[in-house]
Amino acid sequence: MTAFLLTGLYEFEVNVLDKIKIRLQYMLPKQGLTRLAGWFADKNAGFVTQWAIKLFAKAYKVDMSEAQKSEFTAYATFNDFFIRPLKEEARPLVTGKHRLAQPADGAVSQLGSIQDDQIFQAKGHHYTVEALLAGNYQLADKFRGGEFITTYLSPSDYHRVHMPCDGLLTEMIYVPGDLFSVNPLTAANVPNLFARNERLICVFKTDVGLMVQILVGATIVGSIETVWGGCVNQQREGVIKRWTYPDQLTEGAVFLKKGEEMGLFKLGSTVINLFEPNAIRFNASLIPGYATRMGELLAETVANDTSVDTAAEQIETQ
Repeated sequence: MTAFLLTGLYEFEVNVLDKIKIRLQYMLPKQGLTRLAGWFADKNAGFVTQWAIKLFAKAYKVDMSEAQKSEFTAYATFNDFFIRPLKEEARPLVTGKHRLAQPADGAVSQLGSIQDDQIFQAKGHHYTVEALLAGNYQLADKFRGGEFITTYLSPSDYHRVHMPCDGLLTEMIYVPGDLFSVNPLTAANVPNLFARNERLICVFKTDVGLMVQILVGATIVGSIETVWGGCVNQQREGVIKRWTYPDQLTEGAVFLKKGEEMGLFKLGSTVINLFEPNAIRFNASLIPGYATRMGELLAETVANDTSVDTAAEQIETQ
């Protein structure tokens, strides 16, 4: 009886604590905290910076043996440390054109089929593809009945994001929004989390049709950057911005190969990938909570699918 009562009391306390954490997400000045964190993370504050880096690495058990520079003193700012590149051999890339690679280190939050236009966020929570894509219904229609995967990058993870497959960038959309935390607790309790947070939508023409790779901002994420455009949210002006790119290899085109870096987060967040219907089959080992490593098997193309020409073939004939 005593054990039963103690267990019930513990669960009650945990539930109350979780509710307080969620309530604080709504009450705290997230924009101000994010600007402050970004300002500090980009400053060379000498021993203060070194203290912050060491404290963070210890708290989150960061594995520095994988980094190109394993000594903390090699990083002048916290951001330099946070976006540290890894050794070339640290993340072997899955081979074969029919195999797609994990875009980031992290953990699978959710994955599966897009039911009509509904994406599963967590138990009791869905959001629409159209809302995620900032109301672009024409683009959203292409992913109805397709596949999605949401990958959460924790503070301890490597925070550069890579390409799952070869891709030609056709469009980029910056969407301002809230800056809720994107950890599992928040995902389970804040409706429409990923469709209400700040995000960068990147549309690629690939071997398996269109693929969207979305970098989702969060509390204290100082910036979202791409290799072709740099920081996209430095000013946070509160307006949607859209860029279009050539859909063939001409001047100004952005073509990235599988495994190449495409962007990064300065302080952690989430990556969402969308695929068209009948394009890919996810690695059967992937389930919510599965620890991902960039370069490992994400999915395979659907066998004998002749309806989609490869991006490379399209480019070669133009």
